[in-house]
Amino acid sequence: MTTLRTLLVDDEPLALERLQFLLRDIATVEVAGTACNGREATEQIEALKPDLVFLDVQMPEQNGLRVAASFEPDERPEIIFVTAFEHYAADAFEVEAADYLLKPVRFDRLWQAIERAKRRKYLRELAERVTEPEASSEAVAEAKSAHEDGFWVQNRSGAVFVPTETIDWIEAQRDYVLLHTATRSHMIRMSMRALEEKLDPSELARVHRSAFARPSNVVEVQRFGRSISALVMRDGAIIQVGPSYAKGVAEGLKLRD
Repeated sequence: MTTLRTLLVDDEPLALERLQFLLRDIATVEVAGTACNGREATEQIEALKPDLVFLDVQMPEQNGLRVAASFEPDERPEIIFVTAFEHYAADAFEVEAADYLLKPVRFDRLWQAIERAKRRKYLRELAERVTEPEASSEAVAEAKSAHEDGFWVQNRSGAVFVPTETIDWIEAQRDYVLLHTATRSHMIRMSMRALEEKLDPSELARVHRSAFARPSNVVEVQRFGRSISALVMRDGAIIQVGPSYAKGVAEGLKLRD
């Protein structure tokens, strides 16, 4: 069982205590240290070399986004931002955060975020074993895929293309949607209705008014009575299934009553 050495960063003592309390029930996490401002966070990351950092955004001396951006991607640990403010989400994914949790943190979302960080760490280590020429040719092949079957996502340096086939699940965040792939998440401004018109339901099925899921990546279904209430995805995410979508989800997964 892989254990993630973890650093907790928050300028609110109560927030740190709550996070430590929740993490006690997750065996794959070892809290290696804490910090209460941006300067301490940078020093602790350099000294401890943690696998994972829970990072508040608004802090004294240096905010969490700047702390994350100060490290080169190859040297940056997996980062889960924890904040009370939704409007930093786009900036968080610019520095390739594993996840973005809103306070007060719920245990189920915390567990999902950790599972996602664990998977990203494994995939990154796996990618490092691949030779550069192989990785380059793979990137070229992906770039040549039909651009109709995917999404252009704007970022500060331009735009990145996300092929539909790489998306595991999608969730709505007010006027935006998050496209979750195995290695990172992307935020775009798009309505769920527009997504439903664009996506093939056999590939990414609408399972809730605010979520799509790839049926082939479902590893477990949860029920309330006889009806499907949630899907557990390969990356650890638990996606709620709306009552009006439950029958269609069961049919799509070829489940029998």
